[in-house]
Amino acid sequence: MGRSSGRLKSKKMIISVAGKGGTGKTTIAVLILKALIEETGKTILFVDADPSTNAPVVLNMPVKKTVGEVVEEFRKTVLDSTESGIDKSRVIEKLVMEILLESPRFDLLAMGRGEGEGCYCYVNSVLTSILDRLTGNYDVIIMDMEAGLEHISRRTDRNVDVMFIIADPSRMSLETARRIKELIPEVHVEIRRLYVIGNKIPHEEFENYAKKVEEFDLQLIGVVPPDSEILNFSMRGLSLLKIPNSSPSYEAVKSICRKVGLI
Repeated sequence: MGRSSGRLKSKKMIISVAGKGGTGKTTIAVLILKALIEETGKTILFVDADPSTNAPVVLNMPVKKTVGEVVEEFRKTVLDSTESGIDKSRVIEKLVMEILLESPRFDLLAMGRGEGEGCYCYVNSVLTSILDRLTGNYDVIIMDMEAGLEHISRRTDRNVDVMFIIADPSRMSLETARRIKELIPEVHVEIRRLYVIGNKIPHEEFENYAKKVEEFDLQLIGVVPPDSEILNFSMRGLSLLKIPNSSPSYEAVKSICRKVGLI
């Protein structure tokens, strides 16, 4: 899709989805993708930057290799090669482009994790350089980030237009959200807009939850209610992109996307 067009975009939107593990971060990221696919004609790159590589499962799009695996193979073969005249940066870029999974409406790149000591930092470095080249071919980049705080401390977010921090009803998830917000200026990452999305929040608990978010000095942009269809699709191994448009979770996420001007 994006890379085959070969055209550069003058403006692009980078969306980062972060939060504590288990809050539904990947689910919300995929529902944001669904909203953008259905409500816009934009070209989209979805980056699964979480080493657990959950997005391909939620999307029902198995990936043959991840960036981490490609980097590991590269390190074991090309990187240690004494052969002269090899442009190693071009070699690895070619390898990564080969694992970019293209579909009619969006492309998918899975980061994964390499093996061995020190690999993960190297994978992040490679992903950053490749994304710098890739992003020019897309209108929107959606990044499903690693759970927790590590991606901020390593600056794998780079600069983003909108960061959604996903938080569930637990105090710990809001603590993580606040810490992410506090870390951003420390590592000199520019986040133009930062919002909290409350996930699995019953309607009757909205006011209490909103007050709790405010106590943590965070901006709540909306909540997503509990939705049995999410579990149903997961258990059946279906792509979450096919969840009915009438599902409460999708309606809530689409409303949030409209509220912040993504659609």
